[in-house]
Amino acid sequence: MHKKIGIVGGLTPESTVPYYQRIVRRYQELFGDHGYPEIIIYSVSFQKFMDLMAQEKWEEIAYELTNVTRSLAAAGAEFAVIASNTMHIVFDKVQEKSPIPLISIIEATANAVKTNGISKIGLLGTRFTMEKEFYKEGLMRYGIETLVPDKAERDYINKVIFEELSRGLIKTDSRKKYLKIIEDLTKKGAQGIVLGCTEIPLLVNAQHTSIKLFDTTLIHADKALEFAIKG
Repeated sequence: MHKKIGIVGGLTPESTVPYYQRIVRRYQELFGDHGYPEIIIYSVSFQKFMDLMAQEKWEEIAYELTNVTRSLAAAGAEFAVIASNTMHIVFDKVQEKSPIPLISIIEATANAVKTNGISKIGLLGTRFTMEKEFYKEGLMRYGIETLVPDKAERDYINKVIFEELSRGLIKTDSRKKYLKIIEDLTKKGAQGIVLGCTEIPLLVNAQHTSIKLFDTTLIHADKALEFAIKG
């Protein structure tokens, strides 16, 4: 029997749906049947987390997320993934008090980058992901140096994530600007780009550029499937 997967979703809903679809579709690709693991999704109300992030109340966010893991465990989940890069700021705190194991999106991504022989990566994400140290430190533990866009570009990337992508709005102009930022990072030495926000792949993916992209949503979902099957 496969382990039951718990997904902490709603952070935002736009990135929660691809987790579910990827796990199911990937299983079908690998095994050719419909025996994919059971999946339990707890979709939070995102506004609460938006408000707490704006006030930098990370302890409260950790408390809320820990309660979600308890609800998932009570519903039968045997492990969980937090379907958000930014919320991994408090991953260690949540994991410490969670009744079930959690799989880190940063560790899964670092492994994928390392496997591709890349030692210097560009990072796009919310301003918290790009400006705080948690993601860079997580990648550095694997010997990967991180480059981030300049301040104006970071502000623009963050604005698009929260005002467009989190609402399912995909704009051509935003894609063009994102691709320009990606190109600029490669000129500075990035050998690939981590799409370090689970909404960004809705806007930019491999069909839009020849630059190596690491889709953290797919990487994390694949790791969840692997853990469910193999442990």
